[in-house]
Amino acid sequence: MKHLKKLILAISIALTAGSSYGQELTGTLKKIKESGTITLGARESSAPFSYSLGNDKFVGFSVDLMMKVVDRLKIELKMPDLKFTIIPFTAQNRIPLIQNGTLDFECSSTTNTTERQQQVAFSTSFFVIGTRLLTAKDSGIKDFSDLKGKNLSTTAGTTSERLINKYNEDKAMGMNIMTARENTQSFLAVDSGRAIAFMMDDAILYGERAKSKNPEKWVVVGAPLSREAYGCMMRKDDAPFKKLVDETLTAMMKSGEINQVYKKWFESPIPPRDTSLAFPQSDDLKALYTNPNDQAIQ
Repeated sequence: MKHLKKLILAISIALTAGSSYGQELTGTLKKIKESGTITLGARESSAPFSYSLGNDKFVGFSVDLMMKVVDRLKIELKMPDLKFTIIPFTAQNRIPLIQNGTLDFECSSTTNTTERQQQVAFSTSFFVIGTRLLTAKDSGIKDFSDLKGKNLSTTAGTTSERLINKYNEDKAMGMNIMTARENTQSFLAVDSGRAIAFMMDDAILYGERAKSKNPEKWVVVGAPLSREAYGCMMRKDDAPFKKLVDETLTAMMKSGEINQVYKKWFESPIPPRDTSLAFPQSDDLKALYTNPNDQAIQ
């Protein structure tokens, strides 16, 4: 009988350990289970990752990944009727909205940095970008060194803003750096002639070009000023929720499903103008999908 009790205890422990999300839920999972809903965050103009088509309809590569996490939550929490709300946010307020509980989770175009890791947690990375320039083909701008004394636009609260300010100071470029609330507004500064170029993550620049009235007018140029990894952002110290998100993304990478989502948003016509970015996967991205990780690229 003594041995039988030990065997039953061992089986019970094994079953508990094998269950990723037992009944004793904590953190975000507990909040979702008790409220019956999850609050997601999305960018209004971060195509092709996360952007609005109007009437509270958000689409994009990152939005598709985020919805895969919602599908996983429905299964793991046994909540087939789980509801979700999507709230738009900006580069400037995204971290506070995660920290104060307004947003439970977001996948958009947020760079995983060691500095941000002190405030929030990041999932397994899902994209690798380089920071470059969008400019008119006839602007004469070929690289960052051509920007001396010029007006340049970028988006406030981004790693690009920090990088270009440092570059401007270190190289004594004398640039006038104009910042806007959203990427579409930053591109508008170039489209209207107020700035000679728009600096941002290369995939987003291709997205703005694809959305423009005359995509053939614009070109992405310059050696990347940095390489960065995007991750989904969530609250710190919530290991069970991060585990679920990481497992969802990693499974998509290992199965190849993420390649189909990539093709949909980067190599096929996308709304609103049904223009393709024609942006094939980089070697960095292929390497990430082969060996998923949540490390910041510094």
